[in-house]
Amino acid sequence: MDASKSNDTTQSKQLSFVLNDVTVRQRTDIEGIQNILLVWLDNNIDNNNIDCCNTVEQLKRIVPNINAFTDDNKCIQFIQTNTDRKIYIIISDTFGKQVVPRIHDISQVDAIFIFGKNKESYEKWVKIKGVFTELPSLCEALEQTIDQYEQNMIPISFIAKNIADQSSNTIFNLLDSSFIFIRIIKEILLTIDFGEIHLEEFIFYCRDVFADDDDELDNVDQLNSEYYSKKPIWWYTKKSFLYHMLNRAIRSLDIGVLVRMGFFIDDLHRNIQRLHSEQIDDDDFNKSFTVYRGQSLSKRDFERMKNIKDGFISFNNFLLTTKNRDISLDTAQQAAINSDVVGIVFVVNVDAAQSTTPFASITDVSYFHIEDEVLFSIQTIFQIGNIKPIDTNKHLYEVTLTLTSDDEKELRKLTDRIQQETLADQQGWVRLGQVLLTMNQIEKAQDVYEILLDQTNHETEKAPIYYQLGWIKNHQKEYQDALTFYEKSLSINQDIYAPDNINFATLYRNISALHYIMGNYPKALYFSEKALEIKQKSLSRDDLELGNAYHDVGIAHNGVLDYPEALSSHEEALRIRQQALPSNHPDLIASYNNIGMVNFNMGNYSKALAAFEKAFKIQQQSLPPNHPDLTAYYNNIGMVYNNMSDYSKALSSYEKALEIQKQTLPPNHPSLAVTYNNIGTVYLQLGDYPKALSSYEKTLQIRQQNLPPNHPELGDAYHNIGIVHNSMNNYPKAISSYQKSIEIKQQSLPSKDPSLGTSYNNIGIVYISMADFPKALQSHENALQIRQQSLPPSHPDLAMSFGYIGKVYNSMGEYSKALSYCQRAIDISQQTLPPDHPHFQWYRNILQDIQKNL
Repeated sequence: MDASKSNDTTQSKQLSFVLNDVTVRQRTDIEGIQNILLVWLDNNIDNNNIDCCNTVEQLKRIVPNINAFTDDNKCIQFIQTNTDRKIYIIISDTFGKQVVPRIHDISQVDAIFIFGKNKESYEKWVKIKGVFTELPSLCEALEQTIDQYEQNMIPISFIAKNIADQSSNTIFNLLDSSFIFIRIIKEILLTIDFGEIHLEEFIFYCRDVFADDDDELDNVDQLNSEYYSKKPIWWYTKKSFLYHMLNRAIRSLDIGVLVRMGFFIDDLHRNIQRLHSEQIDDDDFNKSFTVYRGQSLSKRDFERMKNIKDGFISFNNFLLTTKNRDISLDTAQQAAINSDVVGIVFVVNVDAAQSTTPFASITDVSYFHIEDEVLFSIQTIFQIGNIKPIDTNKHLYEVTLTLTSDDEKELRKLTDRIQQETLADQQGWVRLGQVLLTMNQIEKAQDVYEILLDQTNHETEKAPIYYQLGWIKNHQKEYQDALTFYEKSLSINQDIYAPDNINFATLYRNISALHYIMGNYPKALYFSEKALEIKQKSLSRDDLELGNAYHDVGIAHNGVLDYPEALSSHEEALRIRQQALPSNHPDLIASYNNIGMVNFNMGNYSKALAAFEKAFKIQQQSLPPNHPDLTAYYNNIGMVYNNMSDYSKALSSYEKALEIQKQTLPPNHPSLAVTYNNIGTVYLQLGDYPKALSSYEKTLQIRQQNLPPNHPELGDAYHNIGIVHNSMNNYPKAISSYQKSIEIKQQSLPSKDPSLGTSYNNIGIVYISMADFPKALQSHENALQIRQQSLPPSHPDLAMSFGYIGKVYNSMGEYSKALSYCQRAIDISQQTLPPDHPHFQWYRNILQDIQKNL
């Protein structure tokens, strides 16, 4: 395009009016509104030249952003790296012959416009829309091409006949999400009382979106000042940013934009509805008539349409048609030039007397006043009739459609099922948010609730929104944010409802679970007990929900090391579940596993093993041998065997767990960290320190990816790495790892947590190895103090502390103290360990050394 006569053509550059060099803004990108990139390649471009700037201004009226290049290689590289948009490119004749062959077959290049005179050179390239010598004619062709692209991109759903009778699948599996979402949005819009505030919020949003584009900001200002003086159809057919933004949002199911544009969708629908009522008595609208629509369909969609004989097609947007068949045929023929698609002329038969779907002639109210245009409201559904080729063209077909009525039997059944399965009893956008959560569309649901929160002024209405945002943040593992939202919901509800309202139980349970995940076990216990207290007042003694509450309390008691209370709670949960659930229910498995784990923590290994075996027996009835849930059993019995010093059985169990997990879980899944940790422990016991260190480091790496930095499980990982370094005589590294472990646990655990005792115990062992006996004694005394507060008096770990203190006193020459502590270690071991246990023998050896020194 000879837009400039400047002689400075030696430096290739991308111009300052191109947004590619502007800092990326955290908002909807303007180019994305049209889903189109406009590229301009001309070696005479100069943004300091008036003619060039005028050209830019004319092009920007059609596409807001222009990506301009004076270097063909950089231009092609830009095209090749932008694969998610359709690209329209304007090329000067200077570059045309060399560049067109290089870009023509790139899939994202949708249309090429040549500015020059040599038409003959480009006749064989089907993507070339024309060769132009004047800018106005090029702009007109560009605008028409973009408009046709918008029409072709209207979302379409195909609905098989009798689909509503397929009860074996949910409606979400039978229909595509576009159809369901737009249907729900239509129903929601009818329940909302829109006002000026919704326009104001949309204008505010648009000013942020278009902050870098003065032309579009002018359009936003016009919309703000003139919206109510024009008809919604006028704004829609003006095809400014409002038109493109709506189409883009519907195509991509951009829920955030659709919620913000809800007022306009509603206004446009009602505008068509009013016109329909006014026109229905006219001769042209009170009888049957035919309209046409030309567009392209992908080959895949065309095959789907052919395969649902007598089925239905839904246009999930507002649908523009014409009474002029020639216009539609020309559009379809242009589409059929592209061998990747099929050109379609839809022949739409309308029986105005039978149909209740809103449609209207818009000639007198549209922006362009085009004759014979008929606009149908959003998501109009037609029955598919005859499909036949036009002439002998394999890429050009005529498809007969018949407008359906709302009382059509098949569609009525479909509507009923959609309402049944999409929470039709919920009000407004809250319903859409709930449906999105049901479909696991978490980010889209978050968009809905965040917008609702911004639009809600009454505190009482914010409580359920805060609750849902809390649930979403929990799902996204943003635990502190989740807790904040739950606490806000709780605070509002406490001003509304009685303290024993049953709904508080769910909120308390969720807050408890968050505290537990974050390692704050005392608060987890507090809120789980509050939930239990409410359920005890409201539910019968054998109610399953009460069993779940006991389960939660048991988990929390285990977290604060109150093992007797934990065991009591889990046994009560098991009692209720055994009465209320079938014998192979997963909750019974959970109860047996919890009982096993508490017994394990109390040192009751035989009882722990029996409980884990009961859980496994239930699992074997319903799960295949490589199911990931079985890894819990293999890990649990592995821990028991490890603590019983049967290391070969322990390692075999852990390796079975790891084999299943590698087949079924992603490489950074938290469960893998547990298994690697357990395998490391066995290798440590077997003296294979390099393998132990490798396993523990894998544990640490996975946990660092999944947990907050002060989580106690990270402390455990550092602790275990310290053990290995000590065993390999890397004493400084061992002490460093233990200290990291203690620092983390002091932030997240109660001061009497036994794992802190273990870390102090192990630092003491390192100091013994370094012959620093005063520091060793202090560390072991710290460990003993914690263990005496948290463990039953016969626990083997207490024996371990007494034994090490006895060993240190023996090394320091205080033999009477050494004898006293060592004897206490032996007394405890006689109650809990078999006579041949290695710890028992170790205490006897220490005793013999002391007795030699006395």
